Amino acid sequence: MAHVLEEGGSSLSHVVKTTVLLADIADFPKMNNVYADFFKSNPPARSTFAVKALPKGGLVEIEAIAVAAVAAEPAAKKD
Repeated sequence: MAHVLEEGGSSLSHVVKTTVLLADIADFPKMNNVYADFFKSNPPARSTFAVKALPKGGLVEIEAIAVAAVAAEPAAKKD
């Protein structure tokens, strides 16, 4: 996910909301520990749901919404 965000001009530190889908809600504590490794301070808002199945037999799917870094506008020239 970090690579995708960086390619889009953002980063994990700019994630504001995630949605986590788990094939088995019993995996929540393990997922939560790994999640904390990526979002150490000021973690984004998060929703977590157990689902019946994920594509290709996946155990976890995470959707993230992040803001893109905006380049500063050059200062206007004074005449």
